[in-house]
This record gives sequence, structure tokens and C-alpha cells, in this order.
Amino acid sequence: MRALIDRYIDAYNRIDINAILATMHGEVIFESYTAGVLSVRTVGIHELRHLAENSRQLFSARRQTITTYAEAADIAYAQIHFQGTFAIDLPNGIRAGQSMALDGRSEYRERDGLLIYVADYSD
Repeated sequence: MRALIDRYIDAYNRIDINAILATMHGEVIFESYTAGVLSVRTVGIHELRHLAENSRQLFSARRQTITTYAEAADIAYAQIHFQGTFAIDLPNGIRAGQSMALDGRSEYRERDGLLIYVADYSD
């Protein structure tokens, strides 16, 4: 599963939506949790494409780096360091060109050689 996850992260870092989706199962579930609260959930590759296309312009550059990785019972767990530079001004006062960094974790599951479940957690 690690090679598949590395392909996904490489595509994510390049902001290449088609390459991201090439790693996903048609029935993929994507979830994002902030401080333990579900903030985003998509079901199916079409919803994930919509989310990815709508958020594409948010960052001019972004990078996820796996800092630790483990697999158990068909689930992969990764500690992730994220760095990004905003491409646009946001209503909350963040300005284009401003950078952010945070640490989080991700969980992945695979079906038929593709990612069927991706969950990102940040505090």
C-alpha cells in the first residue's frame, strides 16, 4: 500500500487532480477532521473530484511529507507534516503569499489496488 500512498501524495503535492483521482477507487470515501470534528466528507470519486477542483486555487504550493508510517490489519497510518502557501486572500484575514505548517495524521485503506478510504486528522 505504501507505493500507492506515495503516488497519491506526490500527485497531491503537484496539485494534479487527475493523478490524485487515478489512485482512488470509484467508491472512495474521503474525510477530514479538525480537532476531532468531521469537517469534510465526500463519497465517491465524483464528489472527491468536485472538492479537489474547488480547492485547487486555495494554495499556490502545498506539500505533505510522511514522517512516520505503519500498517496494521489492512489499514495504513501516516504521521504527516503539511506546508502550504496561500494563493488567495481569505475572509478570515489570511493573505495570498502567507504560509502555514501543521502536523497531522492520515489513515488509508485499499481495495482493488486503489485507495477506497482516506481520512486526514489535524488539531
